[in-house]
Formats: sequence, C-alpha cells, structure tokens
Amino acid sequence: MTSDPTRRRVERLRALIRHHDRRYYVENRPEITDQEYDRLLRALRDLEEAFPDLIRPDSPTQRIADRPLESFTVVRHRVPMMSLDNTYSADELREFDARIKRFLGGEAVRYVAELKFDGVSVSLSYRRGALLHGATRGDGEQGDEITANLKTIRAIPLALEPPKAGPIPELIEVRGEVYMPRRAFEALNRRRRKEGEPLFANPRNGAAGSLKQLDSRIVARRDLSVFCYGVGAVEGRSFATQQEVLEFLKGSGLRVNPHSKGCADIEEAISTCGEWETRRKKLDYDIDGMVIKVDDLAQQRRLGVTAKSPRYAISYKFPAERAKTQVLGIEVNVGRTGTLTPVANLKPVFLAGTTVSRASLHNEDEIRRKDVRIGDWVLIEKAGEIIPQVVEVLRGKRTGREKAFRMPRRCPACGGRVSRDEEEVAVRCAGISCPAQLKERLVHFAQRSAMDIEGLGDVMAEQMVAHGLVKDVGDIYRLPKEKLLTLPRMGERSAQNLLQGIEASKGRGLSRFIFALGIRHVGATGAEVLARHFGSLERLAKAPAEELTQLPEVGEVLAEGVAEFFREPDTARVLEKLKEAGVRMEESAPRLVSKRLAGETVVFTGELAGLGRPQAEELVRAHGGGVGSSVTRKTTLVVAGDSPGSKLREAQRLGIRIVGEPEFMKMVGK
Repeated sequence: MTSDPTRRRVERLRALIRHHDRRYYVENRPEITDQEYDRLLRALRDLEEAFPDLIRPDSPTQRIADRPLESFTVVRHRVPMMSLDNTYSADELREFDARIKRFLGGEAVRYVAELKFDGVSVSLSYRRGALLHGATRGDGEQGDEITANLKTIRAIPLALEPPKAGPIPELIEVRGEVYMPRRAFEALNRRRRKEGEPLFANPRNGAAGSLKQLDSRIVARRDLSVFCYGVGAVEGRSFATQQEVLEFLKGSGLRVNPHSKGCADIEEAISTCGEWETRRKKLDYDIDGMVIKVDDLAQQRRLGVTAKSPRYAISYKFPAERAKTQVLGIEVNVGRTGTLTPVANLKPVFLAGTTVSRASLHNEDEIRRKDVRIGDWVLIEKAGEIIPQVVEVLRGKRTGREKAFRMPRRCPACGGRVSRDEEEVAVRCAGISCPAQLKERLVHFAQRSAMDIEGLGDVMAEQMVAHGLVKDVGDIYRLPKEKLLTLPRMGERSAQNLLQGIEASKGRGLSRFIFALGIRHVGATGAEVLARHFGSLERLAKAPAEELTQLPEVGEVLAEGVAEFFREPDTARVLEKLKEAGVRMEESAPRLVSKRLAGETVVFTGELAGLGRPQAEELVRAHGGGVGSSVTRKTTLVVAGDSPGSKLREAQRLGIRIVGEPEFMKMVGK
C-alpha cells in the first residue's frame, strides 16, 4: 500500500506540472526553464513507476501512449458540429444582420467577432472535469476518436480547473481548432526534407496529417496547439452569452484566443474584420477569415439552425491575395487515378507568404474558358489560401507571340492512350501499367475486398515502387524473397508472411479479381454482376460494350469503361502475367448451403464484429439470397453493425426490416 506522504507528493507534483503547463502552453507566460520543468516531470514519472497504483489517466505522464492504435473508432457528437455559411463582403454581413433582426422581430443584437483559424475542428468531452474523449468533426454528426493524439497537445488540459465563477459542468463538449504554428510547420518540413519524406503543403495539412497518425508518439513531436471557442452539449451549468462561454473556457484552463471582441452592432463587427485583414500576417498561425456570432445565447436558441448551418453565426472570408506573373509553359501531370491535370509553370512571384512558381489549370475546359496561352501574363491567387490558381488572363499585355495549348493524346507518363467521357471534364489514362498510377493500383489490388493480400498496404506499395520491384500488378506474383529483404525494415518473417499472402490471394475468385483490376466505374457490386454473367475473364474481355449493356445492372458508362480497359494492349500483357502466375480467372459455381434467405435482398451497413463484409455477403449467397450495395425499395433486409451510416436511416424511412449481426447469424444457422 502506498504511504500517504508519497501520495501527497505525487499530487503536489501533478498540480505543479499542470500549473506550469497552463503558464507555458495556454497563457504564454512561462515561470520556469525547460530543464526545471523536465526535472518535475521526471520526478513524477519515477514515483509512478515505483508505485503503479498511483497512476491516473489524467496524470501529465499519461499524455503519450506507449504503442500505436490499430485503428480509430467512431464517436457520435451529442450536439452536431455544424459548418458555417460563408460571406465575402461587408454588404453580405449587413444582409446577415438584417436577417437576424427580422427573425428576432427587430430586437437589438450584439455580436462577438472571433478569428477563423485554419486548422482542424475537434470536440473535447469532459465528464466531472476529466477528459473523457476527443474527436474530429467528421461529418458533423460523428467523427474519429483521436483522444490519444489530442492528449499529446499540452494546451489541452487532461482535467479542467474549477473556474472562479460557477461550477464545472457534469458533462461538457468543448469545441476547438487544432492548428500547427508556422514555426512548427517550417521545422517539421525541414526535418521531412532532410529525411527524404514528402513535405506538407501548408500548416493546416500538417495538423490534419498529424491527427490522422495511429501512433501518438509521432503526434507528440509535431508541436500542435489548440484554440477553444465554444461548447456543444452541457449538463449541470448554463451560460447567458458567448463571451461568458469564452471566459468559462479560459477560467477552466482551456486555451482561448485572446483576440475575440464583443461588438455593439454589425458595423463594429465589419470594422473588426477589416482590421484583421492586415493584422493577420503578424500572427504565428494561419487564419482565413473571421467568425461573427450573436452574443446572446437565448437569441441563438430562438434563431436555431438550418439543415447544415446555424442561423446565428457566419464566416467572413478574407479576400484572396492576388499577384501578376507570366505563364512560362504548361505541362501535364498524371495523378494517382490516371487523371491528366495541366499545370502552368510561372515566373516566380511572392504570394500569401510563399513564392509561387506553379499553378493548377484544372482541366482542358478551364484553359479554354479562360483562354490561357503559353506566354500570357495572368493574375493568380491562392484558392482557400492554399492552392495557387490562375484567375484571369491580362489580354491587354498580349504581344501575339503567345501559344495556344492542347491536351496530349497520349499519356505523358506511359505513352498510353487517353480518353475523356462525354459527361466529364477530366482526361484520363487507362493504362494498367502507367507508372504514375502504380502505387494506387497496387493498394487497390491488394485491399481486403479485392485480392486481400495481407501486408501489402500503402507503405509497402510505396517501397515496392520506389525500389523498382514492380512495374505493374502482375509483378506482385514474381517477387523473389531476396529482393523483398532489401526493403527498409523488412525481415525474414515479414517477407515470408507477405509471400504467403500473395500466394493465398490467387484463389480469391473471379468477382474479387475483376474488382481488383481497377476497371473504371466497376465497383465490388458491378464486378460481382460481371463475374456471375460471364463466368470467366476470357469471356468478359471479348464482350463488346453492346453486350454488356444488355445486363440490367450495367449502364453505358460502365460498359464503355470495361470495353476500353480490355482494348488496351497493356491490359492483355498484364493479364497474361497474372494467368501464368496461377491467379484464378474463372468463377466457380457458388455452393448453395440452404435456401434460408431465398427471395431476400440484403444490404449491410456499419462494422460487423464477427466477420468481414465479403464473408458476410458470401453467407447471404450461400443461403440463397442476393446482396445489394444501397438501400432501395427492392431491399428486403438490412443488417446493421456498429456505427451504421445513412443506409440505416433510409431503411427506417422505407420501413424495411432491420436486424443486428447476432440475429443475422441466427438466420444463417450460425
């Protein structure tokens, strides 16, 4: 049993460390040196290691997990995190004010003007003052639980401090924005450049990429911070105004931005927006506008919300900075999915904090609409403060020596034929061995619902491509172990496991193989339809588009995508490799176990605990049923697992029978 003096010393150390965390990370007023702080933390860690019964989840030593997560779980927000409508001018803000006053019957309205941070929105749930969990905004209704990552941010207290006025609520959802300071962003990119890793485009991408990490030890090195600006669900306390909410958050030890301002009317709010258009450059973090909120929370509740946004708040976006420069040339990049994107090479110009020498021209139609030519002088801006784009051609500066641009008829990366659907603006390369698409094709080919090759994910695919081990998906089945062992962090056992996974994938079946090939417009359900009808890849490859459209589930777009894929000479070459390797290209007749589900059309939604989605669908077919990919009036049964999505709501609306995983398993005799 731990002695009382030891327990008291542990509590004193925790309180002291929390005090200095707040002084340094929240108030920016450090009282001790980094070395003194490290000594306090080391002393606490030593005591907790000696007396493990004293360790608590909210201890400062518990901010960084000792092992990575396998995946993120999904949590539902008690109050939805809604997005804001945007405005771009003072007149639009005045219209917002007029709408508010009409809705409130002419009442006087005070506003709060807050900086709009360019980061990642998060929700922090505290129960009785202790951090319960943290989550991303997600779709507004639910998001990924990223508690382990958020705990590494020392500006986020693991336990709230009792504020001077009023109690800590029984439960409170705190809303905030995680961001990466500019100095941290620059330091991170310096490290990544030194280590040969791809650079983040901007601080927001750096913050978002960090919060997606499954290993919180990586996040801890990214120097993220947070500003808290509001609340969702609150139990055990009430607030009268937005300014009172901000004071409570600050008093509880949460980091609140110091630049929010109460405004007597909309004109004062407009003036505040104008001030920050120039002042924002002096900040150590990115903002892309202001948020204007009705201060009185009773008025907020009366104003309510629309389907997507609150009526009581609006975002004012700063005008994008523009610069004048010259188009020196236009090149075409091939994306991971085969899309050809024209990019303008520009005379370097400084814009919104960085030197810009390239700008996306998006697509051929956009070039024609703006009439962009090589040699033109143009105005450029950063869309959303991030991506440079050409806004306007300065035709008055033309000399007559400018050259028109035409999209290539062959892929710049592989020389393969390119095509464009009539209903789309994108031009794409259909080559199955196009090097620009190789990594993405490998990952798609190996994913669980395709060939299910364990161990061949993003990182492994990237290494295989970088080291030249594969030129197309057919080469996966020709990998010698000695070549795999040359890859970074690849040991004997890992190489053997990967080769076993590759061997096992040969018998996955025709429908999964068709899906794995990555034929445009062919998803898992379409692949199943094609496999069931044709029975072999050879028959499918010979089928003209006209024959494909005879199938009830196949439209013209899908049919043309399939026919085009098999017309490519590269496709035949890669398929021959796969055939020689012994990959199964014929559909075996499904073994009918029973007719328990005869006449049923089953749709799955959410995560199933006991089996994967492909296995569940195979069970349905084995017992005489059919499988659908979406809920329609033809659906007869919906199986709902954990965190079901919109399919569940649609099934409820249509009155379709809904069962859980246990009941489904009983239906198939498991």
